[in-house]
Amino acid sequence: MGSLIKNNGHISDTVNNMGPYRALRGRVNNLGYSSNERLMTYLELVGFGSTTLIQTFNLRYDLISVLVERWRPKTHTFCFPCGECTVTLMDVALQLGLSIDGSAVTGVSTIAELAALCYSLLGVSPNYAESKFTSLRFSWPKVYFEHLSINATEHEVMCAGRAYIMHIIGVVLILDGNNNRVYLMSLPLLADLQNVRLYSLGFAVLAILCHELCRTTKPDAIDKGGYLILL
Repeated sequence: MGSLIKNNGHISDTVNNMGPYRALRGRVNNLGYSSNERLMTYLELVGFGSTTLIQTFNLRYDLISVLVERWRPKTHTFCFPCGECTVTLMDVALQLGLSIDGSAVTGVSTIAELAALCYSLLGVSPNYAESKFTSLRFSWPKVYFEHLSINATEHEVMCAGRAYIMHIIGVVLILDGNNNRVYLMSLPLLADLQNVRLYSLGFAVLAILCHELCRTTKPDAIDKGGYLILL
């Protein structure tokens, strides 16, 4: 394995030197609540119809840890004695139905008027205890949007749709180490739902997964983010 990777500081060095076995922890969250049927119009509009079918899996983190030992950051491929392979954009497109063409997905490090942004796009603002800079508590969207009133206006349904899409992005597709919070960096992209398909969200999902694979090749890494079901 060392001859395949050839990278000092890689977890494979520890394995080759008979160091202690390391099993990574997964940072996997499920959505916590199901989408309302009235949201499907907006979920289909932005290309998230297939992602609503995502199920929670009991992932084998021991096997994922072994894959990380075979990951070569320089080429973004898994190195095996029989050859190399990797997760591709086509895998993302086929499994998630997300766009892999279009504008790059970028976020902002800070949002100046968090409360105003939430009120404008979600119809409700978090209080100080629920918000922290550019993130919300994991439970916040569920509390406010899980039960949609039968008398909800079209604007309220649209706000609930934005919250659900933001939830999918933050706790499933582009998951980082902050398990109990949902980042709001993606919320400005949802201002005009008709433009969401113009962004390459599938590329962002794959980029985060590769970034997490590279990060967890360090021997001191203990947990792993990204959309692990792709592995």
